[in-house]
Amino acid sequence: MPHANLPPPGFQALILCGPGASFTTFTSTPHEIPKALLPIANRPMVWYPLEYCYRMGITDITVITPPESLEAIEAAMSQNPHLTSLPAPKPDILAPKDLHHASGTTELFRLPEVQAAIKGDFVVLPCDLVCEQDGAPLIDAWMVEQAGLGAASGGVNELGPVPLGIAGEKSRRRGGLGVWYQTKGEASAKGEETDFIATTPLPPGPVPAPADSLRRNISNLVYTVPTDTLKDITEENKCLPIRHTLIRKHARVRMLTTYRDSHLYFFPYWVIEMMRKNETFESVSEDVLGWWAKAGWQDGLGDKLGLRDIFYPDEASDGEGEGRLESSQFIEEEIDVSKLSSTWSSTLESSPSTALASRVQNSNIPEAAKSISTGSKLPVPPILAYVQPSDPSLPLIRRVDTAHLLLTVSLRLAKLPSIEEAGKDASPFAHQAKIAHKAAIPLRCRVEAENSLLAENVIVQEKSNIKESVIGTGCTIGEGARLLRCLLMDGVEVGPNVQLTDCILGRRCKIEGGPTKSDEKTVLTKCEVQDGQVVEWGTEAKGEKIMRFDMGSDMGDDVGMDMGDNGGFDGAEDEGIPL
Repeated sequence: MPHANLPPPGFQALILCGPGASFTTFTSTPHEIPKALLPIANRPMVWYPLEYCYRMGITDITVITPPESLEAIEAAMSQNPHLTSLPAPKPDILAPKDLHHASGTTELFRLPEVQAAIKGDFVVLPCDLVCEQDGAPLIDAWMVEQAGLGAASGGVNELGPVPLGIAGEKSRRRGGLGVWYQTKGEASAKGEETDFIATTPLPPGPVPAPADSLRRNISNLVYTVPTDTLKDITEENKCLPIRHTLIRKHARVRMLTTYRDSHLYFFPYWVIEMMRKNETFESVSEDVLGWWAKAGWQDGLGDKLGLRDIFYPDEASDGEGEGRLESSQFIEEEIDVSKLSSTWSSTLESSPSTALASRVQNSNIPEAAKSISTGSKLPVPPILAYVQPSDPSLPLIRRVDTAHLLLTVSLRLAKLPSIEEAGKDASPFAHQAKIAHKAAIPLRCRVEAENSLLAENVIVQEKSNIKESVIGTGCTIGEGARLLRCLLMDGVEVGPNVQLTDCILGRRCKIEGGPTKSDEKTVLTKCEVQDGQVVEWGTEAKGEKIMRFDMGSDMGDDVGMDMGDNGGFDGAEDEGIPL
């Protein structure tokens, strides 16, 4: 597994282990198997952001989890072979006592234990991030664009927090950087969550970025909101409202609707203080990024976010407007986009003089900072966006926060050439071998190694047929069983003559088999089976969650079929097993 051979970049990483609300079939007992330990292509989910941090040279890593999942994650860090094989030093695990599964991400950053853990500039990652894109160029691009080489954000020394404005950031306040990826194409999921983002180009530098530089795809973020929220806004207003100040500030605006926030952020230290001051903030992606992006062009919003108090504590007003957003965001007249030219939907053009004024204003931030005083216009550091181009050949960036994505991303990773095949050119997510024990596979069966993964101690019996599937450690595949596009977690037993298509089977569950010529068949299509469940021979189900229901009485645990909103995988094309 390749890793950066560069000195540590001086950042610390925080990996947030969420509740896994969309994985109810498999995370109903988070003290046993939290979301962070669900397998993606036979590796624990949290392995991927950890590997990403080590690969870009960050070794100061803290995994943050609710207390109920602490024991399971600690055990996995010391026992799981994939996690124990990661480089040293091992990550710290933080379980704040007041953190629970309903906590918002910004609420998490206001907890005293988390505040105390952050010492300087930091990177935020979700535990469900799978990112082949090398992180070192992203850090380099961020520091180049923000002219902040060399611990520019203050941070903490032995005496406590360094007052921002006294140490570091001598040229200007450093901004942040987020990463967005295209949701269309391979490994996409029908109905996958997306975000509406609006970006503007950065002023051209004195030296053009190299052709292969990520800086070519970095822009200034001016608006971000989940697409579902955008639909509500447009339905309520019968149009998309755009503010005059956005048009006056920026000559061109690019609007995107098929991209998604990866929740990978590079933040300067002062952002922690902004989250602490604004107690109404709940989500980093929606509240922190959303308000920060608008503060770059909406006059007075930076003051309302408390940024003047953060940047210039000696000159700030007596707390007036601090942390109070309320209805003040609507003080400006809005423009009805439906009355404008259709060409404006992708590009906002203003006069050359307006565009020049915007760039000049940005370039004069250092001078403005020197002379700033209470009541003067507050320069707000930008929040930048790396928007990965729509090119299937580019490295994979994906969040895996639904069962469908758990399956599709696992199957995509299963297609990667192994280290045995590709050598030093192998993907960082490649396994040593596609089939751990090739000699144990009988001759009278079919296993498509080019698009499948079979882990250690897997038993495959004769006449079975395995295509585009990921099979975990200690599984047993019975004689004549047929698997197409399936994900099996550890210890699953699939009986003889069972047919599975587009299914996810939880740990140690059992799918009972039967005779070849029986009138009954077990055929599961687009199903999820909970850990430890037994599916009887003759069961036929499609798009269902097969799981235990606690009836709250002496009836004990019942096994049932849940036809909830998240059941099944609508994105799959084939039904049945055409083998």
